[in-house]
Amino acid sequence: MNYATQQDLVDRFGEEELIQLTDRTNIPVSTIDPVVVDRALSDASELIDGYLKKVAKLPLSAVPGVLVKTSCDIARYYLHGKSADKDSAVTRAYNEAVNWLRDVSRGLVELSIDGGDAPAAGGGSVKAVAPNRVFTRDSLRHL
Repeated sequence: MNYATQQDLVDRFGEEELIQLTDRTNIPVSTIDPVVVDRALSDASELIDGYLKKVAKLPLSAVPGVLVKTSCDIARYYLHGKSADKDSAVTRAYNEAVNWLRDVSRGLVELSIDGGDAPAAGGGSVKAVAPNRVFTRDSLRHL
């Protein structure tokens, strides 16, 4: 199951960029190759699943928007391949996505899978218990 679609990539990065990255047959480039896009999206989803399987039951019943963005950033990096400069926005977005996935798998970031908010903390109270006092005003008075 892919977390993003070709249309998600077009919406985020534009049709022209996808044409440039995927059309390997036409000169000049003129169309988006859906096979190339699907391969990048599948690879991105497999990477995401590798991190999520520690914290969630897969496949997910609903895909949170943050996973769509993460999948798009990773797939875009895969589409750029070796041409992605290490200081480019594409590489930074990929690194941020992978770091975020690491944090999710470690439990540092909570993934809202059902789209709902995390349950609120209980309204319990804190109770402290300490032993009886050893020194009191009366016990010290005789010294």
